[in-house]
Amino acid sequence: MATRILRDLTGADEAAAAIRVRGLTRVFGDHVVLDGLDLTVAPGEFVALLGRSGSGKSTLLRILGGFDDEVSGEVLAARRRAVVFQEPRLLPWTRALGNVVLGLPGADVDRRGRAALAEVGLAGRERSWPVTLSGGEAQRVALARALVREPDLVMLDEPFGALDALTRIRMHALLQELCRRHRPAVLFVTHDVDEAILLADRVLVLTDGRLSLDVPVGLPTPRPRAHPAFAALRARLLTELGVRDLAEAAT
Repeated sequence: MATRILRDLTGADEAAAAIRVRGLTRVFGDHVVLDGLDLTVAPGEFVALLGRSGSGKSTLLRILGGFDDEVSGEVLAARRRAVVFQEPRLLPWTRALGNVVLGLPGADVDRRGRAALAEVGLAGRERSWPVTLSGGEAQRVALARALVREPDLVMLDEPFGALDALTRIRMHALLQELCRRHRPAVLFVTHDVDEAILLADRVLVLTDGRLSLDVPVGLPTPRPRAHPAFAALRARLLTELGVRDLAEAAT
């Protein structure tokens, strides 16, 4: 199978979309994971992607990140892009600053890395070893590592799934603030319906390898969970995910 992944888009392409996918198919053996999927994400847009386990969410991110080319279809993604995983994936033998600037080209790398750490609230922790960081702190380092590269597209694969509830709330606020400052396009994979509604401009549901629902959130921020429109959207998304009992309880 063949793919077209255009890493260095023209100015016109980048102005029109950060992601443009047409007819994307990925097959593992006899199992079709992505089945002619179409997707467009605009520059600066925050899109959340929901789906059951095994629905192909992480597979899609790997393809967009350039880690999987055994596909067919057309895949166009912003040239400058970064991925944040559920695990921070920090090198244990390298301090926080070294993890942030790892492989970063250009001059004045340390200054840029220190500024990125300060932006995520970790000023003064440049020489900390990963083993000394809490889960939330380690994920902040991962965010700094992504943002220091000034990406036009950030892809996050359940980045807060392993965090406790309070840390997760703080990370939501941090991510929203960073997106306001830098304005990248964001594709955010999550299993958490409330998290998707709280953060995203638009929510997608991936079912049987295709996008079965594509809905704008359309709520002002901050977004209280008690708002009737919040509850209605939650119920709609849960129904689409096949969780009818929870959807009825949400209304």
